[in-house]
Amino acid sequence: MMKGALGRFFLKRLALSLLTLWLLSVVVFFGCQVLPGDPARAILGPLADPRAVAALNQKLGADRPPVEIYLSWVGGLLSGDMGQSYAYRSPVAPFIGSALVNSLKLAAMVFAIVVPIGIGAGVLAALRAGRPLDRVISVAGLSLTVIPEFVSSIALILVFAVILRWLPLSASWPPGSGPLVQIQHLILPALPLVIVLFGYIARMTRAGMVEALAADYTRTAVLKGLPWRTVLSRHVLRNALLPTITVIAAQMGYALGGLVVVESLFRYQGIGSLVLGAARAKDFAMLQAGILTVGAFFIVTTLAADLLTTLLDPRLRTGGRR
Repeated sequence: MMKGALGRFFLKRLALSLLTLWLLSVVVFFGCQVLPGDPARAILGPLADPRAVAALNQKLGADRPPVEIYLSWVGGLLSGDMGQSYAYRSPVAPFIGSALVNSLKLAAMVFAIVVPIGIGAGVLAALRAGRPLDRVISVAGLSLTVIPEFVSSIALILVFAVILRWLPLSASWPPGSGPLVQIQHLILPALPLVIVLFGYIARMTRAGMVEALAADYTRTAVLKGLPWRTVLSRHVLRNALLPTITVIAAQMGYALGGLVVVESLFRYQGIGSLVLGAARAKDFAMLQAGILTVGAFFIVTTLAADLLTTLLDPRLRTGGRR
């Protein structure tokens, strides 16, 4: 029965994810259609003859009805074809794949730093609830959350790259560099996102811990005489971290899609800078594929978080019934 309930839950979440992905494709495509300019004008330049612009639009298929272009685009996506880049005159997929790998490396660095620090700070704040340490962590997390990435990025560049010279200024490492060199180049651009995400993870962990510490099952475990470390690891943390897992998954999507400022400042060739460049060049095929890739990654991470929290708490499969 448990496997059947889990299967139904998974199918329901998968159907909702596919529906969300389709709606996202509609919004992305028609949103790009209403942007000013057209591909042929962007390729030929502002002084090109209108007849040449019209001929190139016809050759590119940009003069077809939007619905027809959308169906053709979706059909290509389903077959693994993301289209042709107007700016680079080559398939979009290799650019998206390379940029996605780079952004995933940066996102992995961010979460390798922020997850243990954020969860650890949230646990400490909950165990010292109402005391000075709790207030310091809570206020610091809330204050850091509101600092824009471009402000913290500039400050970190000045301190660690210009004054102290501890870290490289650019996030782009030399060709053929090993993992250690790549990590060294990724630390500085990861820190602005760590600063923003720390507060979310720490506060969510603290809230879950405070609720779990006051729960009946925690009091029962203590009355049974279990060691406090066992109570924390087996009873408190397992239940307290359920909402934190969902927040971390959601922030993974944010980290991948919110890298535009960071990647631009640190000259990093990731998905954020690729989407920004495509928007400036009116390269609609690249722009659509980039935004849809980020959205698909966000949907996948959210689905994975739903499944993981369901495995940890089976009551979620039955709507909270015991």
